[in-house]
Amino acid sequence: MDPAPSPVRCHVVTGKGGTGKTTVAAALALALAADGRQVLLVETEGRQGIAQLFDTPPLPYEERRVAVTRGGGEVKALAIDVEEALLEYLEMFYNLRRAGRALRRVGAVDFATTIAPGLRDVLLTGKVKEAVTRRRPDGRPVHDAVVVDAPPTGRITRFLNVTGEMAGLTRSGPIKTQSDGVMAVLRSPQTAVHLVTLLEDMPVQETADAIAELTSVGLPLGSVVVNMATEPALPEPELVRAAEDGLAGADLAAALAAAGLQDVPGLADALAAAATEHARRWAAQDELRDEVEALGRPTLELPLLPGPIDLGALFELAGRLEEHLRAGVAA
Repeated sequence: MDPAPSPVRCHVVTGKGGTGKTTVAAALALALAADGRQVLLVETEGRQGIAQLFDTPPLPYEERRVAVTRGGGEVKALAIDVEEALLEYLEMFYNLRRAGRALRRVGAVDFATTIAPGLRDVLLTGKVKEAVTRRRPDGRPVHDAVVVDAPPTGRITRFLNVTGEMAGLTRSGPIKTQSDGVMAVLRSPQTAVHLVTLLEDMPVQETADAIAELTSVGLPLGSVVVNMATEPALPEPELVRAAEDGLAGADLAAALAAAGLQDVPGLADALAAAATEHARRWAAQDELRDEVEALGRPTLELPLLPGPIDLGALFELAGRLEEHLRAGVAA
């Protein structure tokens, strides 16, 4: 039973802020690690959100195991530090790691990445590319999959399209070579960009905009994940009626009488108002669900879970994602 039948090994997860993209990235890493696989979960924004989800100390700039899955699979996590990535870069291409440390002491690293924001993204995506392409002595990949908790949709195209971002800064040399190598991986069939949304107007619109932008620069799309989806509290006929015509307290009188609650003042009207609001909100979400489907990407809905997201909740979401992966539609 293979939950990852596609050639995709680099899963980039993005979404509007507040949609739960970090949670989805963590759950996807668990799903991909099932049955003995080795998966690396990468954080790019320095928020230590992955450490919080897995209830571990803040992640250093090194791979650390954060979870074990079915069949002995492992999820390792890495928080990319831009300064450390720059030191690695200077050592790799110029043998200048010691000089790089001196630059860090005088604040030159922050200065360089501020005046050339594209350089920051080259360093971050370069580390992702290195993790994806790293091999064992026998030629097998070190990681069966790499999951990237990427920047939000408003910045995702600029973040991933590093060649375009660096074009105005350099046309040759190691930086150009590095950005070209990154793009060769990111534009290949082994990469997919997954978008996380909610059934709300702004997240759905940002998802549509991101899909258009990513497509325009040739970056490969994966699935759209509708996160925190809720179930209707009423049967469909009553749901449709309440959404279209509304409910009044009198409509609930018989049910309240059967429950022995007919004498509670104002209860019927309050329940009727709440049911009407729920039905109309559900109808609006259904319209947005149609808009998501019209985007033409494989779509998965993850449920709104009660309580805080802990490791148990992550494994529950991972189970849903495993089913999606088995269907061969995650990429």
